[in-house]
Amino acid sequence: MPEAVLVTGRPSRERRAPFAGSLVAVPVRTRLVDRGDDLAAVVAEAVNGIARASDVICVSETALALAQGRAILAETIRPSRLAYALSRHAGALATVSQPESLQLVIDQVGPWKVFYAAVAHAAGRAVGKRGVFYKILGEAISVIDGYTGTLPPFERTIVLGPDDPDGAAQAIAARASAHAAIVDVNDLGIAKVLGASHGLVRAAIERALCTNPHGNADEQTPIVVLKWRAGETNPLLEAAT
Repeated sequence: MPEAVLVTGRPSRERRAPFAGSLVAVPVRTRLVDRGDDLAAVVAEAVNGIARASDVICVSETALALAQGRAILAETIRPSRLAYALSRHAGALATVSQPESLQLVIDQVGPWKVFYAAVAHAAGRAVGKRGVFYKILGEAISVIDGYTGTLPPFERTIVLGPDDPDGAAQAIAARASAHAAIVDVNDLGIAKVLGASHGLVRAAIERALCTNPHGNADEQTPIVVLKWRAGETNPLLEAAT
């Protein structure tokens, strides 16, 4: 996810999400998010006048992690030989092409699990099966954002996954008087809800975000407000809400 920049108070653009035209995704800019920020206050200010009580405010997991101080300068990490060896075989834009990022995964799950995942990945590719490495390592690797393409002043910063995304989503929902979710979305058509306030259907939100309205370049919009057409049953909300 891209980090945020200047507050606008207005949506930067609208994108239609894949729900037969009934759902509109509105990306919203914020001011620069940094360590120690009250993210709930930042989001509430940005969506003021945009989000209604029935809307879902989707916030990038990177913005939350930065506010929590879960960012590490690449220069402070000393990659192992395993990290260097495996990173050379990753795609140029993959997070694990950076030995520093891969070392953080090794530190979290252990070198033997990473080595096993690499061997299994190679065996899988031999029979036409892709993505085994990422499936085995799961969130240990998927929630890490490397420094490739990250905007200043974080261009040499590796961002870890956020702490307590459910609690953060609930705090944002209370502050902004709407529903909220912490999400991890990319340009490969993959969206994952890491945390959500009460009463949301996570699978429906993931489907709504699969076109990545946040953007992965210089859009600078870590917030997307999902708006459902009034008068119709909203599939993003549980029936009881």
